[in-house]
Amino acid sequence: MKKMGLGALSDIQQKIKSAKSDLKEIIDLSQPLPELITSANLIRANEHLTKTNSKQSELITYYDAYTQHLETLLETVFEIQDDLKNLLREQSKLIEKTPKKAKRTRK
Repeated sequence: MKKMGLGALSDIQQKIKSAKSDLKEIIDLSQPLPELITSANLIRANEHLTKTNSKQSELITYYDAYTQHLETLLETVFEIQDDLKNLLREQSKLIEKTPKKAKRTRK
């Protein structure tokens, strides 16, 4: 059975939260400024789109890693479930094979 630590999953969750926060900040800063000329606002918007795209790619990477960890954990849970079923079957067979003792009667 594979060992899978929850620490890696927690680390990925933190990275996802951080990337989401960064993405929100980038989006909030992307509004055009009236004091700048149109070309400056377009350049600024392009920079924000580049940063947004980069953060979204980062988020996708983190979500992919998170999904892979969850799939591994789920696979481990199913393996444990199968092991427990097999153990229960073996114990049930042992119980059935054990001869029952005759009751003693007092005289």
